[in-house]
Amino acid sequence: MNPTEGRTPASSRTVMTELVLPADTNNYGHIFGGRLLALADKCAGMAAMRHCNLPVVTASFDRVDFLRPVKAGMIVILTGIVNAAFRTSMEVGVTVEAEDPVTGSRVTTCRALITVVAIDHTGRPAPVPPLLPETDEERARMERAAERRRRRLETREQY
Repeated sequence: MNPTEGRTPASSRTVMTELVLPADTNNYGHIFGGRLLALADKCAGMAAMRHCNLPVVTASFDRVDFLRPVKAGMIVILTGIVNAAFRTSMEVGVTVEAEDPVTGSRVTTCRALITVVAIDHTGRPAPVPPLLPETDEERARMERAAERRRRRLETREQY
């Protein structure tokens, strides 16, 4: 892929499904937060690779909100989509839903914003294609991501 050719957010959309097993859960029978983060990280990586057609590495988790517990035996559905593309990095939004396999009912359980960086064959950051939003919602997500990036870069040296 030519890195100057833009891609739409829809072209990066990635959906993963995973069954929550007892080994994935704490003593309350709820999925470990770290296990959910690992799944979200994988989903974000796949969405970003679909956008840039390059390997990627995780740079940061900008925000994670655990909204509801997920119990053993439930199915988690993770959906990742590129919110914004910068020079070598991308912000990916991941939403996690839990599905009761008996009733089929779903509830949003987690949301995360993850920044990933594309890398070339030498392991150095590589340019990514621009994001071409198609809807007002996609444009708004891109603008909010750019503002988060601006704030993140301002405060990067403070840690």
